[in-house]
Amino acid sequence: MQVKDRVLEALEANRGTYFSGEALAQQLQVSRSAVWKAIGQLRESGYPIAAVSNRGYCLAPDSPILSPQSIAQYLTVPGLRLEVQPVVTSTNTVLRQRAETGEAEGLALAAVTQTAGKGRRDHGFFSPPDSGLYLSLLLRPKLSAKDALSLTTCAAASVALAIEECAGVEARIKWVNDVFCHGKKVCGILTEAALDLETGGLQYAIVGIGVNLFPPEGGFPPELPEAGAVFAARPQGLESRSQLAGSILNHFFSFYPRLAEKPFFDDYRSRSLVLGREVTVLEGDQTRTAFALDLDADFSLRVREADGTIHSLSSGEVRVRPAGS
Repeated sequence: MQVKDRVLEALEANRGTYFSGEALAQQLQVSRSAVWKAIGQLRESGYPIAAVSNRGYCLAPDSPILSPQSIAQYLTVPGLRLEVQPVVTSTNTVLRQRAETGEAEGLALAAVTQTAGKGRRDHGFFSPPDSGLYLSLLLRPKLSAKDALSLTTCAAASVALAIEECAGVEARIKWVNDVFCHGKKVCGILTEAALDLETGGLQYAIVGIGVNLFPPEGGFPPELPEAGAVFAARPQGLESRSQLAGSILNHFFSFYPRLAEKPFFDDYRSRSLVLGREVTVLEGDQTRTAFALDLDADFSLRVREADGTIHSLSSGEVRVRPAGS
């Protein structure tokens, strides 16, 4: 770990507290000039570090900068590796490249903005800078392809729990991968995987999570009428972003070791936005109306068709039909 990363870690762990250059140097066992140089590098990267004579250096309590250190202070997951990049094409794309070159499980990549965010059905994901959390996880689960849906549902339950924990607002889940707050979509989840042809299981999986924390400057594009944000307005700082990232990771990796048992099933089902409602089912280019009855144990959606037939959907997309339509 570079000196600047160690200095940032010390300041992040004690936001609002002043450290003298001498104290930081002694704590990190480096020279005072190394500390001074590290502070300069961090400031150049945008970190709001104050310097006061006879008091030392201090990271502002409401620092908006997203960093591994800012997320780590909220983590309870041992051994997780964190990376943060200011700009990427897509966190999923970057982690897929890393997975293909042998990167081990347990890497979480967050980005401040994406230039080519990815959504389901080849759609893009609107990823403006400094208004959302864009996070992907590299996993190597012992799962068959047909059980991969549990990764997406685990992520959705984790996001909903984290939003309620950090923002204090109700979160609902639209089967299978969208999280809603205030009647608007605030989170999309995209799971991509590579199949091991010899075993029939997954070689790796990338779980991508995009959360709109608050409306971007100028609002959401008109072509995204369903989009909304967790917070109605931009808070003073973006500390909520680091806290939300830590909470999502904590919930996800508390479930992940017992993925086959689906310990998050009740959390997911109780927050369903579709159960007990008429939905529009989209499969390929076809749409039809059905009634969402319940979730099966594998998270398939049990529906009653217009002709009374009852069966389960394991893929596709549904949209909630407004009352009376």
